[in-house]
Amino acid sequence: MSTTLTGRPTARTSRPRMLRGLTWLVLRQHRTTVACVLALVVLGSLWIVYQRGQLIDLLAAAGWPEKSVPLPVVGEGYRNLTSLLTLLPGILAVFLGAPLIAADQEQGTAQLVTTQSVTRRRWLVAKLGWCLLITLVACSVLSAVFTWWWRPYRSVLGDHWMDASVFDTTGPVLPALALFLTAAGFTIGILLRRVLASMVVTFVFCVAAQTAWGMYRDLLGTPRTITYPLNGEFPAFLDDAYEVDRWVGSADGQLYGWGSCAEATEKAANACIEELGIVNNVFQYLDYGQMAAMQWSGAGILLAGTVALTAFSLWWASRRPL
Repeated sequence: MSTTLTGRPTARTSRPRMLRGLTWLVLRQHRTTVACVLALVVLGSLWIVYQRGQLIDLLAAAGWPEKSVPLPVVGEGYRNLTSLLTLLPGILAVFLGAPLIAADQEQGTAQLVTTQSVTRRRWLVAKLGWCLLITLVACSVLSAVFTWWWRPYRSVLGDHWMDASVFDTTGPVLPALALFLTAAGFTIGILLRRVLASMVVTFVFCVAAQTAWGMYRDLLGTPRTITYPLNGEFPAFLDDAYEVDRWVGSADGQLYGWGSCAEATEKAANACIEELGIVNNVFQYLDYGQMAAMQWSGAGILLAGTVALTAFSLWWASRRPL
């Protein structure tokens, strides 16, 4: 007995993929790294939510805001969290950015890939694009969740809004700084072509860049100035302000250094004040209301640096042997 096929065999259709070709290949190559970063985001977000819940319970038990509470109301968990968020851009730059292309160059994968049908530029764009995308997503989520915690309770958390633990970890600064340092990492990797050397140099660059960023952060805003009587009380609304500089001044507007009349005796100090005609304190400051504009200005500068480094990396790698 025989069996005869009366119909044409149907071709086996594969399930359509959302990720195809080079994009799928790059994601599969870095699937472990992507999984680690996503796990970091999930665990970090849950940690922030948990710490925020603990803070709310503590403040509710103390009767805040109707009653004052001992400041700052923070624990070891909050300190560890802000430290990790501050270090996160550098960690991503060293462990994600620096080996991204350098590892392929060192192991010969870059030469293998670029001899196939995929062009070198397309391969580089896919690699750098995935790296920057996962960095942007991870840091944006963590920054948004931490900002959600910090902003309503900033008055009891202790950190000043201009501290690196707040300014660099809330709003757009965290993802922008992470993108810039990560772009610096893969640029260094492309230039040095060795993983270990790239990671070491990237680490040094991150330390130097974040130190310089902290030194010039106050230049992102335009300082405001207030004058009040020499013997008057310090204005209460300036308690949350960031001090840029302060002087003492005469009635005609002449300014002198804060310690101009810091004499050894009160009599000599009073004589100096009378001689110079000093009648006012002059205080130059940045207000908390300027924080958002300063953060977006800083993020714009960092993103411009990211674009410049990425463009340079593509130009350099597309014109030289990998």
